[in-house]
Amino acid sequence: MASASLATLGLTSPGLAASLRASPSPAPQSSSDTPSPGWRRGLDNQRMADLGDGTFLNPVLSGDRPDPAILKDGEDYYLTFSSFESYPGLLIWHSRDLVNWQPRQTALTRNIGSVWAVSLEKHQGRYFLYIPVKASPQNDIFVIWSDDIDGPWSDPVPLGLHKHIDPCHAVGEDGSRWLFLSGGDRVRLSDDGMRVTGEVEHVYDPWRYPEEWDVEGFAPEGPKIHRVGNWFYMLTAVGGTAGPPTGHMVIAARSRSIHGPWEQHPGNPLVRTTDIREAWWSRGHASLVEAPDGSWWSLYHGFENGYWTLGRQCLLDPVEWTKDGWFRMTGGDLSRPLPKPQGGEALSHGMALSDDFASLQLGTKWSFFRPDPDEASRARVANRTLFLEGKGLAPSTGSPLLVTAGDTSYRFECDIELAAGGTAGLVLFYDDKLYAGLGFDAERFVTHQYGIERARPVNPHGSRMRIRVTNRRHIVSFHTSGDGGKTWVKFDRGMELSGYHHNVRGGFLMLRPGLYAAGPGEAKFRDFRFTALED
Repeated sequence: MASASLATLGLTSPGLAASLRASPSPAPQSSSDTPSPGWRRGLDNQRMADLGDGTFLNPVLSGDRPDPAILKDGEDYYLTFSSFESYPGLLIWHSRDLVNWQPRQTALTRNIGSVWAVSLEKHQGRYFLYIPVKASPQNDIFVIWSDDIDGPWSDPVPLGLHKHIDPCHAVGEDGSRWLFLSGGDRVRLSDDGMRVTGEVEHVYDPWRYPEEWDVEGFAPEGPKIHRVGNWFYMLTAVGGTAGPPTGHMVIAARSRSIHGPWEQHPGNPLVRTTDIREAWWSRGHASLVEAPDGSWWSLYHGFENGYWTLGRQCLLDPVEWTKDGWFRMTGGDLSRPLPKPQGGEALSHGMALSDDFASLQLGTKWSFFRPDPDEASRARVANRTLFLEGKGLAPSTGSPLLVTAGDTSYRFECDIELAAGGTAGLVLFYDDKLYAGLGFDAERFVTHQYGIERARPVNPHGSRMRIRVTNRRHIVSFHTSGDGGKTWVKFDRGMELSGYHHNVRGGFLMLRPGLYAAGPGEAKFRDFRFTALED
């Protein structure tokens, strides 16, 4: 479509012109048509989206990466996700091509509660994060700022918004600053973005799906406001973020003014799982972003078919602008490789989860579950050893140290040495009420299953051993070694963990590998090795 025609729609950016000139997208494909090729393998054999041939295969970031908040900053893209009960939290990821992502630094170090869907923005040279929190005695939305994406970030400031989640910062055509909120509401911000200056007002009634659809609930949330040309576009998630695989969906509306009125997209919903055979379930919470080549894309989350345990993973879907000034997503069910955005530097993707403990990588690699204010003081490294002070009596009370694994099968192992009277081990941890694993004291093992401590057979290795945990498509086995991994003995307790997820327990989390120390003294952890396994 010619630029002159774009101008009549108020869509005049070069990127939109390039997108409209692109060849028509193929019809959506179902994962049931043909099997998808495998992923490329990266650090620790983890899957990576970039297939190395000009195409990519979702997810672009595997594992629990819910509610993606994307910021385009010149040639750079920054991305973060809801971090819930994990601290340090809000790890910032960096990309230059939207497919390959590197971790940078965490923005939130102090536990202010369970962190839900944030808004990452840059306004007049300053970075802002608006952070909704579920906490006691009341929920709130906080704001932090930094003049550098890598920090340091300011201390969180509460905004006094106790009844809403999922803020999105937006700037009107008149320069006014706003937070759009769950439920179709918004509130005015001060010019510096650090406080609200008015009452919450209702401005948008989201599109409703047919009542016979199987959804979790209406629950309009995750508004994302994008100004493209002369239009403001609002993307919203409805249908509930979990529950039935067909529930979560992406809808859109637009307005000439930040003040409305908002016109519903005639093609709503733009994204929705309609068949349980599809590759990704419960897809929603979408944003728009322009790629280096001027094409447009949408980032949102979804559960991998059969793997609620991995949480909501980050997906990238191509966007096509239509002649009437609307847009649509064209990637189908995302089960097949798609052409990558052109241009932009492909950074080295991801991070190794293996750790020789030469340094303490809190926040980037490791995070505590629901930590106390002084939790970081429990951990230190020296001589390639992690010293972890014991806490509580079991993983349920011990704030385990966890990593985010994004493969459907993997193995992890570690050399563990106890303090006198202490207990330590490896876990697959959802939350303090649902976890599995194997620990030991100097005399006996302790089996963790269903979030409780069960059998305690005799420990033949004493106060030091190496433990290996293998999770192969939810079938879990344990091996132990008393000679540093030269010989292994299979532990006589296997487990099946496909039910360790949100639809059973709630909480919007994932099943994460990690380690714990309980009781007195410091347990010593050496040579943590993680390997993703190909199914």
